[in-house]
Amino acid sequence: MTAAPAAPSRAEILSLLRSLLRVSAKFSDYNIREYTRRRTIDGFRQNRTLSDPSSVANAFADGKSELEIAKRQAVVYSLYAPKVKSIIELYSKSGV
Repeated sequence: MTAAPAAPSRAEILSLLRSLLRVSAKFSDYNIREYTRRRTIDGFRQNRTLSDPSSVANAFADGKSELEIAKRQAVVYSLYAPKVKSIIELYSKSGV
């Protein structure tokens, strides 16, 4: 019988959140960047009420695997990303 994984500390959870947000900022496409940012924040808000240590540990493990997936996707997407910026980015930077 294996022991349940230890629940991560608050600092580890916040570190995971910051790492996911950092990776989401690496996407050059506005839509993908904002989607991953929004999905990260929504996921953490959804799991904020978890109190059972095993469910917190499982959610943390899922977040770690999502981080690895996002890192790989950011690299792959950077290789094939369009060179043209989104119209939203063009207007937001010009102040129109």
